[in-house]
Amino acid sequence: MNRSRTRPYVAVLLMISSLSMMVACGDEKSTNPSTEAPATEPATTEVVSTEVPATEAPAMAIDRVVAPEASTVSDLLALDRPIVIAHAGGDFDWPHSTMYAFTEAALAGVDVLEMDVMLSSDGVLMVQHDNTVDRLTNNTGLVGSYTAAELQAMDNAYWFSGGVWSDKSLPEDAYVFRGVRTGERPAPEGYTADDFAMPTFEQVARAFPDHVLDVEIKIPETETGEVQLDRAYAAAAELARLIEDLDRADSIVVVSFDDSVLSEFRSLIADVATSPGQTSLVNWYLAGAPLDPRDVVFQAPPVYEGIEVLTAETFERAHNEGYEVWVWMNDTTQETTEFYAELVARGADGLLISRPTAAP
Repeated sequence: MNRSRTRPYVAVLLMISSLSMMVACGDEKSTNPSTEAPATEPATTEVVSTEVPATEAPAMAIDRVVAPEASTVSDLLALDRPIVIAHAGGDFDWPHSTMYAFTEAALAGVDVLEMDVMLSSDGVLMVQHDNTVDRLTNNTGLVGSYTAAELQAMDNAYWFSGGVWSDKSLPEDAYVFRGVRTGERPAPEGYTADDFAMPTFEQVARAFPDHVLDVEIKIPETETGEVQLDRAYAAAAELARLIEDLDRADSIVVVSFDDSVLSEFRSLIADVATSPGQTSLVNWYLAGAPLDPRDVVFQAPPVYEGIEVLTAETFERAHNEGYEVWVWMNDTTQETTEFYAELVARGADGLLISRPTAAP
């Protein structure tokens, strides 16, 4: 059952380009609680650089991680069972995109670690989903306006309360890891304050050499919403360089919402699995247009804007053409064991989920 992989959105499979949806796991759950801070929210704190090295080694808990069943993309696709992909490290179970989350997900036995990447102001490839630091930290501003050291000094678990997206209206004691990064609260056993910072891609890639990584190149925007494709191209180049340097070409899947970003990435490095961008996937769905030979997995939500995307016909067609389908959730109510099991029964080859601990 060696199908192929690609991770964007069969949502784009919709039929129209009304799919201004985000890239796989891109813009997150459509039913997320508001991320706007209430009027009573504490004032933003000033960032003070702690000179945390961008590739600092993780804490000792990682020593307990056991190698997964498959450590390369080809071996992963050859597994005769559905796989579990931890979205941002499993962001309903643990703080979004932290070393603590990635380590806990690995300890829980996930097959793949999913993450988003973009550049800091000084050119370091950071693991970060949002265009700003507002949702996860107690700081504000564009990610690209901070240096790597400044980003890593922030408390990346400041708003984590478990089980939901960053809800800023809860009582103070609901934010269970707030202050660990800054030393105001002790780290869980086996971890340090650094495990609650924003990690670099290199840090994660070095820490989990045996896990396949699912990496989305984000498209940053300016404060006025202007797309910064040049910054995305630069991130693609840095990702390609790091993959080469770290010898990870056979254990990473790369995706981006924008086909031109993927083209830039593919021009810089060969033999790395990718997923089609939105336009390519729409053209495949509507007109049977060929995809890049390196595209191997479709990643899509079950339903998009009220339209069922992952129908039996979609699964069958993708499988017949040699592609696997990894399903990501765009509704918080979908993150249950029962719904995960239903998707597997429909034909899902992978579950790209926020709650790995609930995987069937």
